[in-house]
Amino acid sequence: MEMEYEKTKSESKQYERALLAGVHLGNDSQEEFARSMEELKSLAAACYMEPVAVVTQNLDDINKALYLGKGKVQEIKETAVSFQADVVVFDDALTPSQLSNLQRELHMPVLDRTTLILDIFAIRARTREAKLQVESARLKYLLPRLVGMHEALTRQGGTSGSMSSRGAGEKKLELDRRRIEKRIAQLNRELKEVSAEREIQRKKRQAARIPLVAMVGYTNAGKSTIMNAMVDKYVKDDEKKVLEKDMLFATLDTTVRQICTGNNQDFLLSDTVGFIHKLPHHLVKAFHATLEEVQNADLLLQVVDVSDPHHKEQMLTTQELLTQLHAADVPMITVYNQADRCEQPVEYPKRNGADKVCICAKEESSLHLLVQMIVEQVYKDYVSAEFLIPYADGEVTSYFMEQAQVTDSAYEENGTRIRVKCHRADKDKYQKYLQP
Repeated sequence: MEMEYEKTKSESKQYERALLAGVHLGNDSQEEFARSMEELKSLAAACYMEPVAVVTQNLDDINKALYLGKGKVQEIKETAVSFQADVVVFDDALTPSQLSNLQRELHMPVLDRTTLILDIFAIRARTREAKLQVESARLKYLLPRLVGMHEALTRQGGTSGSMSSRGAGEKKLELDRRRIEKRIAQLNRELKEVSAEREIQRKKRQAARIPLVAMVGYTNAGKSTIMNAMVDKYVKDDEKKVLEKDMLFATLDTTVRQICTGNNQDFLLSDTVGFIHKLPHHLVKAFHATLEEVQNADLLLQVVDVSDPHHKEQMLTTQELLTQLHAADVPMITVYNQADRCEQPVEYPKRNGADKVCICAKEESSLHLLVQMIVEQVYKDYVSAEFLIPYADGEVTSYFMEQAQVTDSAYEENGTRIRVKCHRADKDKYQKYLQP
């Protein structure tokens, strides 16, 4: 049995022509509503759809049965026929009853904003963890919306074997629900296993004391561009690059790369999933394990497309989601990216204190300034110290050579004398070798 949640990239292309619909509520500004509808167009394009028409309505309150007014539903139906639309996409999350009623009235597939984003994530997911997270989110969102999705919902199931005790058998709807619930339970078990593996990796990184820097921000703000620029300069391995494309949610999978800046001042750079206005709650919950990288980071880079007229609103969205993830207190540098694309000239590269910088990620001078600010932040707990380590304890000398910034070393009669910048914890740990 083919279920709605099993759509693939090729299947999503059957909805090439999309009619977009939205409701402007009285308490929302017209500018904010227009921005949301423009974003819906970009989301549709990211899901391989071609927006062919837009229908909107001004209302004081959402129609509980149909989302918008009965007359407007008829207008959507006629417009869809005129433009030969294959699907209608709504700019808000629809309730199960609204979805069922609209599909019955329009006689065509109906998607809401949440389903559209979930479909995009399903197309983009590459790693096992991302695929598990997306499928889990889609199934949990689909479960209460099964009513009205299939024909012949009253068709009876088998009446023998394990089902014989149910008399006439189960309805097809009940079979579908049971199948989905069973799959969700299986996904939860697999995600726990993946989460345990991630926790082991995290503990290894913490033991090695390599700082973790996590990039966060609105989708398509330039996080992948920054990642690839750093890989180019400091890793020099094209296979370590990520997909870089001018599209919402072009990359989905969390990637971590070790950036080797020299003199043992390395750091790990993590590129997390992009945020967006009205990001489905199911996705935030599903990706919580992945986004724990944000909570455990030593430093966050909030990447902002400063050339976007709505970048301030996007920053508020990012801050709200970081608060949901309990990561609002993690130290942060705000990176105003794509300064070269601003309509009004903006000076870059330019830093504003220790926590703000304006750059163009594709220019080396901007990258150099950004890395300098990162190193200053993640290595601020490093202190200068001088140690005299006996030759018999050569493993301690090796440790400092590998983990600290060695500024001077000399071989003396009683052992190796080294001057280093090391973490405060290392200075305390090896205090018996410390020199005044």
